Amino acid sequence: MAYPYAKSIMHLSIKTSSGLTPNYIVKVREDILAETDGPMLKYCIKSLNGNKLLLPGKKIDRSDEGGLKMRFDVFLKAV
Repeated sequence: MAYPYAKSIMHLSIKTSSGLTPNYIVKVREDILAETDGPMLKYCIKSLNGNKLLLPGKKIDRSDEGGLKMRFDVFLKAV
């Protein structure tokens, strides 16, 4: 049985601890990378750092790079 709140917690954790560059590479905050909290942090969040997202084949289905840049700039200022 799936627990919807677990999915929500992971989504929030990833959203608040990482950013996405305009070229679709995931960046995890340095303070999060330095944490030693357990397997969920290690395998679910830290392991995302530096990975490029798999993109839809059609460019029209991808996120707007300008919008990603604006959001990533906000992420960098918060760090």
